[in-house]
Amino acid sequence: MDRSKFLKTAGALLPLSLCSKNALLGAMNTHQKLSPDDNQSFNTGDLALRSASKIPPYLQKGDCIGITSPSGHIQYKELLPAISRIKSWGLTFKTGQTIGLKDGTFGGTDQQRATDFQLMLEDPAIKAILCARGGYGAVRIIDRIDFSSLNKNPKWIIGFSDATVFHMHIAHNYHMATLHSKMCNSFPDNWDKATEQQKATIDSIRDALMNTQKMHYRSLMNPMNRSGSAEAELIGGNMRTIENLSGTRSSLEAAGKILFLEETHEYLYNMDRMLWNLERTGQLKHLKGLIIGAMIRTPQRDPNDEMNKSIYELVMEKVKEYNYPVTFDFPVGHIVENYALKCGVPHRLDVTTIGTTLTEL
Repeated sequence: MDRSKFLKTAGALLPLSLCSKNALLGAMNTHQKLSPDDNQSFNTGDLALRSASKIPPYLQKGDCIGITSPSGHIQYKELLPAISRIKSWGLTFKTGQTIGLKDGTFGGTDQQRATDFQLMLEDPAIKAILCARGGYGAVRIIDRIDFSSLNKNPKWIIGFSDATVFHMHIAHNYHMATLHSKMCNSFPDNWDKATEQQKATIDSIRDALMNTQKMHYRSLMNPMNRSGSAEAELIGGNMRTIENLSGTRSSLEAAGKILFLEETHEYLYNMDRMLWNLERTGQLKHLKGLIIGAMIRTPQRDPNDEMNKSIYELVMEKVKEYNYPVTFDFPVGHIVENYALKCGVPHRLDVTTIGTTLTEL
């Protein structure tokens, strides 16, 4: 992700990307339930069996969502559209001390942001923590935060983009579900004038947090898709952030899972390099499935430096030796159609010649 460009546009809903014309949303009620204590296993050669991720309690009316800014700075007035929707869901909210703070690009100093996040983790009244916005800064504070309270008091951590740091760290160390979704700065200012697509993405956060219905998404066929089906936990997020965490105690562990990736404002050669990192570190070898969301590229300054391949071709050359399903243009990423995805929760992925469906189990 080109942070300088993203920081300038983070306060507004971004225009449609490659997948905008292909992304469709569906909702479907199902009756199958999974206990957080059920064990899941997968056949990946010599890899050991692992237990299923724990799922934090779903929110009930009256529960509290904490709003903090662990990355970029944001003003309280920018939270008002999100606060309005949270209240309409029958939930309450509590804003952290970082809201309104500014230290360069950050929402306060590293210590202020880490302390604010820590207080929300340890507050039993807060049932979920919503990152106010992305940008950059989570990696600077991740090692200052003690997440061990999640073992006794699990709660949903919500966000995307730079919040991928939290998704990866919690999955790696605590095997707990988190929510990849829009943040406060992406809620429409005027709900009555918002498009149905904007409303649907925001309502998907409510549906995921309150478990009002099982998540179910569709995207249209892409000729580069590879057909197949898979059932596994979801994991994923921003590709650049995942690459930067490689080799750390917050690194991606994708074996036996359905991996989703998104990226924005990057040159194609940078995306290629990120994909090679995933391949060379073995992250693509033992997947159950691969979901490629919005990949918003930056045109090369010099046309002579342009790569003679599409993002679709760059992905497929890394996974051509494997036989799991692959789907492109899925509605996730720095786009309007950025629907909530439950990381660490089992889903079924079906990629066919007529389209793709992803259904929570």
